[in-house]
Amino acid sequence: MFYSLLADAVVVFHLLFILFVMLGAVLVLHRLAWVWLHLPAVAWGMAVEFLHLYCPLTPLENALRIKAGAAGYRGDFVGHYLTALIYPAGLTPQIQVGLGAVVLTINLVAYAIVIRRWRARHKVA
Repeated sequence: MFYSLLADAVVVFHLLFILFVMLGAVLVLHRLAWVWLHLPAVAWGMAVEFLHLYCPLTPLENALRIKAGAAGYRGDFVGHYLTALIYPAGLTPQIQVGLGAVVLTINLVAYAIVIRRWRARHKVA
């Protein structure tokens, strides 16, 4: 039971981390201190995706599931939990590019606003 709860907590943390990578710039708009967590998270998320690295949360979850007496799973977190959510039936490559562009645009706009606000506050008189 304890290991099963820990495995579930890892899944929740994993999902929250993915959401933070995608939308954390909005938090930076409200409190600049978030930038110190968001930018490293974005760097890690991009490295995992672009370099095809294996996220350590997946084997951790599997190890906890096995200790709980359940079976682990093959593949990665996204493939096991989120593929149907992220890639629903009928999703075309064009829609995927559009969704990616939306996430990128949100982050670019948010950081442009952050930079503009910072420059305005630190304008040399």
